[in-house]
Amino acid sequence: MKQKTLVIAISCALSSLAAAGQPFSHPEGEYEHATVKSVEFIGMNPPSTPAEKADVYTTAQVKITYQNGKSSTYALKFHQLMATTGVIRQRVAGGLYDGNNTPLYDALGQIASDAPDGNSLMVVPGMHAANPAKSHALALVTQYEYRGLPPAGLSGDFWSKLPAAMSLAKIDQNKRSGALEVVDYDNISFSGVNGLWIPCASSLSPWNTHLGSEEYEPDAKTREGIAKATGSQDGTDINSFSSYFFGNPASANPYHYGLVPEVTVKRDGTTAVEKHYALGRFARELADVQPDGKTVYMGDDGAYTGLFMFVADKARDLSQGTLYAGKWMQTSAAGSDGGAANLVWVRLGHGSDAGIRKMVDGGIKFSDIFAVSNTDPADPSFTKVQTYMGTEWLKLKPGMEKAAAFLETRRYAAMLGATTEFNKMEGVTHNAEDKKAYIVLSRVEGGMSDSKGDIQVKANKGGAVYELALKGMVRDSEGKLIQSSHVATNMVSVPELLGSYNAAATDGNYCPQDKVCDGDNLKYSAGMRTLFIGEDTGYRNNNYVWAFNIDTRKLSRILSVPMGAEATGLQAVDDYNGFSYIMSNFQHPGEGGSKDPDWATVSQLLNANWNNRLKAAIGYIGTVDGALPAMK
Repeated sequence: MKQKTLVIAISCALSSLAAAGQPFSHPEGEYEHATVKSVEFIGMNPPSTPAEKADVYTTAQVKITYQNGKSSTYALKFHQLMATTGVIRQRVAGGLYDGNNTPLYDALGQIASDAPDGNSLMVVPGMHAANPAKSHALALVTQYEYRGLPPAGLSGDFWSKLPAAMSLAKIDQNKRSGALEVVDYDNISFSGVNGLWIPCASSLSPWNTHLGSEEYEPDAKTREGIAKATGSQDGTDINSFSSYFFGNPASANPYHYGLVPEVTVKRDGTTAVEKHYALGRFARELADVQPDGKTVYMGDDGAYTGLFMFVADKARDLSQGTLYAGKWMQTSAAGSDGGAANLVWVRLGHGSDAGIRKMVDGGIKFSDIFAVSNTDPADPSFTKVQTYMGTEWLKLKPGMEKAAAFLETRRYAAMLGATTEFNKMEGVTHNAEDKKAYIVLSRVEGGMSDSKGDIQVKANKGGAVYELALKGMVRDSEGKLIQSSHVATNMVSVPELLGSYNAAATDGNYCPQDKVCDGDNLKYSAGMRTLFIGEDTGYRNNNYVWAFNIDTRKLSRILSVPMGAEATGLQAVDDYNGFSYIMSNFQHPGEGGSKDPDWATVSQLLNANWNNRLKAAIGYIGTVDGALPAMK
């Protein structure tokens, strides 16, 4: 393992190394500098009792070994910061709003999301703590993906039917223990950008802004009355969204959604929101910016999707640049586990937020961009494509290259020969020191394992994590130099992170307990040399957060979330004022029921613990009394 420096502020009482489970704290101004040899997570057992299965908790530990051979071990604890439906300073956490910033209500009060997702904990220069004598000020942006359960008096699944939300919580960070406390909360208004659509995971940009996502873009083709294609995955309800947000089912324009929202937090606690059109439009899980401040990798969730890269013209400015789609050139044998490939990048086009937004506001429609047929037109001027939107025959209309590239990104990528066979492409993160990126695919199936096309690997319902090598001086599919020093040139599955699946299981645990199953959230800690993976699976009763040390290759379970819930909100913070954090949320407890033998009891506990499953938690993994020591 490469050597790291760990900066720990300690009191005289803590001058000796911590015993197992000892809490960590540091009085302001007293620091010890120690060189760390390794960081090891000591995993926990899976939940075994109904109470554990209905809870969010950890019994894991972390062991920090120093270069001098001594070590400190800390017991881990999940700290809940807030939870949806809770009230903070007269604001409902995760509360939903319409386009006039008016709360949406049902018979129970303000409707709140049951699905907190991406977090960005950040230091905002000049922001003041509520108690500055004892605390530092931090800010936490959280996005709420959707509301799945129906409002009171209604029925059915409400995914995509309601506007989504994003919040800003002001946080006091205890100077001694690093413990975090929410001291203020407010909704972040999206009324000026046509609302927020299914925001999934997120990332913190190198320039300290929250980069969100809008997953599962609504199909603009069907919005104007053209029939849905065979095999289309689109199940969104833009009419319902539009009714709740604008008061009219026809008002929402599909080209305003499927974008990258960027939120800037100011020192006075106000926020500025913009949406980036230049990064393309698809079912983006998140956007991950590389250390150059220009290159962005983006996964595309769903079946028959693509891998996308954006290279900005200027560092720290995502408003203009060039968009690319990846082509998988398989180097491993057909039917291999996970597989490996070289990557070739297909240039889709160069564009700006202003230019694309002008097209959208000017009323451009799908039928202005493409002629389309859902059956073979027997016309060679049409190109057959298979994407998330189904099997179609497309013909680009004259002069519509830029519109196609940025508004119908996946369809256009398929037309140009990029690979649109990926399945459930989720979180993306990077390792700057080793110049690598990582991306997780929740399930390897569909177009990846059908023995045809670009990708021909073995089906794996437990999913896979891939490692991408990054370098400069790479040329695109046309031979033009890509203006980035962080271009992914190959993609290979990580053997230790391949999932597994047993269809014969009778207790609901189709995936084994000792392997990652349907990884979704993905974040890397440079200080810990550790990849954190949060699960979203229906193939096991409880989802977990895992820690994978990229040097020792050890995989450790470090958190269990309530049965049926998805582990979300991952963020690895290596050093905020001498402390580190593993941010972690969960969403939709109890979703889908379970074949677990304890389900009847667990179901009752879920209702009791989580407000009839409307309550979902936002929090972090730290020590018993607060935060972990900073990792540098």
